[in-house]
Amino acid sequence: MGKYFGTDGFRGEANVNLTAMHAFKVGRFLGWYYGRYHKCSVAIGKDTRRSSYMFEDALSAGLTSTGADVYLLHVTTTPSVSYVVSTEDFDCGIMISASHNPFYDNGIKLLNGKGEKMEQEIIDQIEEYIDADFESIPYAVGEKIGRTVDYFAGRNRYMGYLMTLAKHSFRNIKVGLDCSNGSASAIAKSVFDALGAETHVIHAEPNGTNINMGCGSTHIEELQKFVIGNHLDIGFAYDGDADRCFCVDDQGHIVNGDLILYVCGTYMKENGELDNNTVVTTIMSNIGLYKAFDAVGIDYEKTDVGDKYVYECMRNNNYRLGGEESGHIIFSKYATTGDGILTSIKLMEVMLSSKKKMSELINPVTIYPQVLKNVRVASKPEARADVDVQKAVDAVSEKLGNDGRILVRESGTEPVIRVMVEAKTEQEAENYVDEVIAVIKEKGHAVEK
Repeated sequence: MGKYFGTDGFRGEANVNLTAMHAFKVGRFLGWYYGRYHKCSVAIGKDTRRSSYMFEDALSAGLTSTGADVYLLHVTTTPSVSYVVSTEDFDCGIMISASHNPFYDNGIKLLNGKGEKMEQEIIDQIEEYIDADFESIPYAVGEKIGRTVDYFAGRNRYMGYLMTLAKHSFRNIKVGLDCSNGSASAIAKSVFDALGAETHVIHAEPNGTNINMGCGSTHIEELQKFVIGNHLDIGFAYDGDADRCFCVDDQGHIVNGDLILYVCGTYMKENGELDNNTVVTTIMSNIGLYKAFDAVGIDYEKTDVGDKYVYECMRNNNYRLGGEESGHIIFSKYATTGDGILTSIKLMEVMLSSKKKMSELINPVTIYPQVLKNVRVASKPEARADVDVQKAVDAVSEKLGNDGRILVRESGTEPVIRVMVEAKTEQEAENYVDEVIAVIKEKGHAVEK
């Protein structure tokens, strides 16, 4: 974790701890770095937050001031930027979004020329420049100054690509889409309509301040009501930049990232598409998923939390499927990042190929109740390393046996320790979480805000 950039870019409240000047300097560095030996070209996409337009302008100004050409995809999804960068001659890509955060937050996500998360060594240099002499990078002059280009065509190519991945017509399937008043509002309905679905859409009227507000994948209850109330066959909910997807089945049940991994993993295994017979998960995936994988003979890897780490594991080991409980699902044959709309299309493929409803496909998995609580502490490493805290964790683990698990980890973005327990009942899980938190407090590690 750097001073500015975390696992998913530079994120903060717009014009508080992420300012237009920050964006300008990021643009200046990237334009200079990639433009040292040739004409640099960069693709930029943004979500629907009011501040996204400001950051788009600031990034463009920084890039063009050092001679780079900027191709504006305008309101689009993070995976579309990844696709455009990886299939055309761009040096890098930028997505302006704070994902599932409220509208007043924003972020700058950086992608390399392969459409993957940018290399850490380059990000480290960007951080150094942000705090360095403003004039240390020269300005382009005369005909060397860069230009901006409207590039709606790139977004349209991405939409066309998604449509080619569908193996079946969606005709006569009633599909609900919750676009979270975000990036998916500009793309999802057009794709599903073109594939023949009877498409019903909610929360696709962004106004700059309503992104993720009581809607989308972080407020899945809205889609549950919509699917049941309109007798739909299935529903999909996205986050602000549409790199996540949650599903709602025909009975109104939530199909989260773990269940999506099971449905797609078993289907890929049956069809000989699950290379190395392995699905990549994070340490936050539910024990119920692992038990279900064991039952069908699918192996799995566990990474740290973050789709960045999931993709690195997939790339290094030639795995085809991976993701997070939060709905970041990566199909490495088709994309280098989580893609909510692509995930929807692959789930439709499983349903239509198997001729089963989603409620039937998820039935073999029993998700264990999970309780997660955060404790603000003075020192995360000291709290975790405390002998008595470790004893409390070991004691809970022994009591749970094979019927649950406990996970204690440090937050990557806040001064908190996260204590998570999965057990047969929610009350049992909560009791065990409280046991460990009590020890953390008794040993004096907890602090007030």
